[in-house]
Amino acid sequence: MTLSIRSLGLAAILGAAALPAAAQTAWDMPTPYGDTVFHTQNIIQFADDVREATGGELDITVHSAGSLFGHAEIKDAVRRGLAPIGEILLSRLSNENPVFEVDSIPFLADSYADAGALWEASRPAVEELLAEQGLTLLYAVPWPGQSLYLTEEVTDPAALQGVSFRAYNTATEQLATLLGMIPTQVEAGDIPTAFATGRVSAMMTSPSTGVSSQAWDYTSVYVDVQAWLPKNVVFVNTEAFEALTEDQQAAVMEAAAAAEARGWEMSEAETETQIAALTENGMTVTKPSEALSAALAEAGAVMAEEWLGRAGDAGAAILEAYEAD
Repeated sequence: MTLSIRSLGLAAILGAAALPAAAQTAWDMPTPYGDTVFHTQNIIQFADDVREATGGELDITVHSAGSLFGHAEIKDAVRRGLAPIGEILLSRLSNENPVFEVDSIPFLADSYADAGALWEASRPAVEELLAEQGLTLLYAVPWPGQSLYLTEEVTDPAALQGVSFRAYNTATEQLATLLGMIPTQVEAGDIPTAFATGRVSAMMTSPSTGVSSQAWDYTSVYVDVQAWLPKNVVFVNTEAFEALTEDQQAAVMEAAAAAEARGWEMSEAETETQIAALTENGMTVTKPSEALSAALAEAGAVMAEEWLGRAGDAGAAILEAYEAD
């Protein structure tokens, strides 16, 4: 009897060893922003959720702060399969199609409620454009509203003439030009150096980027205009996604939906806490003067009209759906 039990036990062990182990899929995920930025923190949670939901079968390693690919390289790297998944600022793709810059038209959607409605209206078009390049959209999360950082207080928009302005996409370049400023492309990680070396002396960005780059070291005034809420998007190489099992695909999409909902909440909370941090570190936080507000609104109206001309029927459909919401 003892030998029989031992034989059965050995057979069970050998049988279990013969079963194929679940294969682990490892994905490297490049992102442009550092670990202290809430977008990156949200992505890290997304990766943890996917890992947990798949029992470790899909393991996503987040490479933050442009450490794997630079911001400008991430979309193409994912499209070519050099990295299966990545994150970028959506409006960086505006040179490909104007639909990608709809969330960067100043004062078109200058609140979280409006930004959410605009995303709902524009998401199908964004998904379709990315799908044409072999990319599957997973989710999008906005930055807090973009506001103006200056080295000194400005109430008269004429004082902006000739000021060197940090731009990060086509929309910010155009806004700078309309206001008489000189746009210069500068990535988020290079902002302090650009100000220190005199390449730029003004910028429009979120309070999050202002705090993460310690804007109080090189600017002194934050003008709270909340002009627009640009979004970061997370997307995956479609072939890589379809190579996953159905359960793994479902886990990714469920984690993405949770990340989008969580990210919007994080962004809204971030607005209050980061503006408070700017104040605590000595920056003057002001509302724009009537003259400056009027100049910004005028620039926004010009940009909206020009965008609609470039975007054509697709743009008109997005605005119609947005206004109907």
